[in-house]
Amino acid sequence: MLQRLKRIARRIVYGRRRNAMTNQAVPPDAAENRADFLNEPRLDQDAESLIKRSVTKLDFNSSYLVIEGRAWFEKYPEKDAEKIVKSLILVGEPGQEIEVPLVNQASQQADFPQAGYRGNVNFSTISDGKPLVPGTYKVMLQLKQYLDKGWLIRRTSLGLIQDAERDLNYTTKMTSYAAKSNKSYSLIFRYSLASQALSVTSYKLSDVNPLENEFSEDTGMDSAAMRAVKRRALQWWYRWYCLRPVRSKQIAFVSDSRVTISGNFEFIYQELKRRHTDFKIAFYLKPSIKAKKSWKEVRTLAKALATSRYVILDDFYPLVYPLRIRENADLIQVWHAVGAFKTFGYSRLGMPGGPKIQSLNHRNYTKALVSSHNVADKYAEGFGISDEKVVPLGIPRTDVFFDQAKQRTIRERLEADLPFIKGKKVILFAPTFRGNGQQSAYYPFEMLNFKAIYEALHEDYVFLLKIHPFVQNKPTLPYEYADFYYDVSDYREINDLLLVADQLITDYSSVCFEYALLNRPMVFFAPDLADYMQSRSFYFNYFDFIPGSLAENTGDLIEQLQHPQVNQAKLDGFVNFFFDDLDGHSTARFVDALENNFADADTEPVTDENGTVLSEDGKVIPDWGKKAQPEKNH
Repeated sequence: MLQRLKRIARRIVYGRRRNAMTNQAVPPDAAENRADFLNEPRLDQDAESLIKRSVTKLDFNSSYLVIEGRAWFEKYPEKDAEKIVKSLILVGEPGQEIEVPLVNQASQQADFPQAGYRGNVNFSTISDGKPLVPGTYKVMLQLKQYLDKGWLIRRTSLGLIQDAERDLNYTTKMTSYAAKSNKSYSLIFRYSLASQALSVTSYKLSDVNPLENEFSEDTGMDSAAMRAVKRRALQWWYRWYCLRPVRSKQIAFVSDSRVTISGNFEFIYQELKRRHTDFKIAFYLKPSIKAKKSWKEVRTLAKALATSRYVILDDFYPLVYPLRIRENADLIQVWHAVGAFKTFGYSRLGMPGGPKIQSLNHRNYTKALVSSHNVADKYAEGFGISDEKVVPLGIPRTDVFFDQAKQRTIRERLEADLPFIKGKKVILFAPTFRGNGQQSAYYPFEMLNFKAIYEALHEDYVFLLKIHPFVQNKPTLPYEYADFYYDVSDYREINDLLLVADQLITDYSSVCFEYALLNRPMVFFAPDLADYMQSRSFYFNYFDFIPGSLAENTGDLIEQLQHPQVNQAKLDGFVNFFFDDLDGHSTARFVDALENNFADADTEPVTDENGTVLSEDGKVIPDWGKKAQPEKNH
């Protein structure tokens, strides 16, 4: 009796082990020979479950891999795509796996119409938005198919790569940026023709804290500690100079992101000069918030902030935010961007990189300039100020889009400075940065296939790259493409570049607002739209809002650049919504307000007899721009 009970116990334990082995993750050394039906016995030796497969395309673009091929169970024809799931599995150390879903693609095989697949992998963001964790990984192909018995699952190597005649090796680099850690990685792909297998190795090259040893006497930068000391000194001097009266005819232009008078500052200053006003004007400019300020400069700045009737900013300026603005003075933000696209400031509370609720940033503006009353509430929310402090007088630097003579002068100057644009159509690539701020800003250049774009367009076009100044990684442009790609990122005023651009490529950047005034084609290149939407939302529905075509990969981008189109109705609705006045007199209205102490600034929206909100010249608001109406109680 005892022996019989032991035999029963052994069968129960053995059965449990078999069931556990059936459903557990396969260790790397067994992955080649796996074939399971979920909730069914293992069929490792079942020849009918063998996968037939081949790779028709394997394309590397930096750390971005594009793959296409075919894979099917030879004995199980299937036409229903819902019953077939294909994936790439990166198998590293025991228990370390990364799955990349593949998209089913139609094949020309009658019995296996769902055999095809395609997919892409960005190894720079594959590990929770960061580069592939260091290690060596087998790149496996996993095929799942639903049969009467359940799901049949098998993994195997990639198979034969079309036209491959020898082993393949490809090496590139990856970078990762954060406030306290800039990392560099090497990425190596190896394909063995004999085993028809692909592996990838990632290893870290460097890990540098950008805040350590960054500043010295020779860099022209202040350390974080020294900036903190000077910030406290400025606040003390500001309180001291507040004992003096405000000078009613004094204007201070202040910026820590420019050293030249350009953009909104230039237009406002030129208009003040043209009118021969009696304002006393001074500029306090630095190239960066980290740029060194002498003690004399700190004291002079404190005096200007305390005694000027108007202090005008055009960007983020942390030195001023702890200050209490005097009652008979104005701190005016003439923000460098137009419209409202991706959320910013306090609209991003609770999001990655968003401000803390107790932050003082932006909150002490007494006036903020915008292009349309339709976005006044967005800026009020973003800056953390009341709606009545937002004045929709227009953005001064957009006046250039209504001044034909000035446009001709700018184009002539650019053709002299950039002679390679003569006789060519010009494509301007002007995306925004990724990351939570200046310390972590980057752009994923691996998403852009420079070779494919060059081969398709170089005979007729030149391609200008205007990369956001925050971006720390720079594009690597092969020398053989030097007659096509030109990096103009150091050119300060992007509006000048817009004037010579026949087409614009952007993504989530506010540059689309200015370019819309030129009535020219735009392509929104956004392969990472889902990831971007998760980390940084938009004020409007992206798909309805963008005034151009959407390209989600390089192939789409090339196609749309070769066949440019403008949806006139959509573009008109976009412009009418984001610009109250299309007259080129935004600068004049702003200077009028300065001269009249903003007494005549009209911030009230226009409505028709039915109460429908219109743009100031009576234009209808597009559906995507209408505010949601509260539900009525019944």
